[in-house]
Parts: sequence; C-alpha cells; structure tokens
Amino acid sequence: MNHHQPHRVIEIDTRLVRTGAVLTAAGAMVAGVGMAIGAFAVFTAGRRMIRDMDVPPTQQAAAKWQQAKEASRAGVRAWQDASHAQNGSLAR
Repeated sequence: MNHHQPHRVIEIDTRLVRTGAVLTAAGAMVAGVGMAIGAFAVFTAGRRMIRDMDVPPTQQAAAKWQQAKEASRAGVRAWQDASHAQNGSLAR
C-alpha cells in the first residue's frame, strides 16, 4: 500500500498582488504628503506665535531662571537663619 498524496500548489493571482502593492505604495505616499503638510502647518503656527509674543521665550526662560536662583538663595538663608536660631536657643 503505497499512498502518495498529490502535491498541492497554491495559485496566486499576481495581478491582484501587484495591484495591492501599487495601492499600498500610493497610500503611503499620500499619507507622507499629508504628514508633511500637517507638520508644516504646526511649524508655521509655532513661529507665528513666538513672533507675536511680547517677551521672547529666551528672555522668559532667563527671567524664570533668575527667579529660581533667587528663591533658592532665599530658601537657603531661611534654613540657615532657622538653624542658627534653633542652635542659639539650645545653647542657653
């Protein structure tokens, strides 16, 4: 009993595969162009917003950095003053 199964061959319609590949490539190109247009619109709006600001972002950042440094110094001074006051009351 020699049973041989016949070989099955998958037949693929290459015309449909090519059509699918072309449509996929076209869709990817359309998506890429859409993303580029969207990015350009966001970039342009950001530049316009910065241009219309009363104080440029670099000056705002410098002012906030200065405020943070002053607040830090004030915190250190308050800590030291409280520490000295506590040490003075303990020495008595």
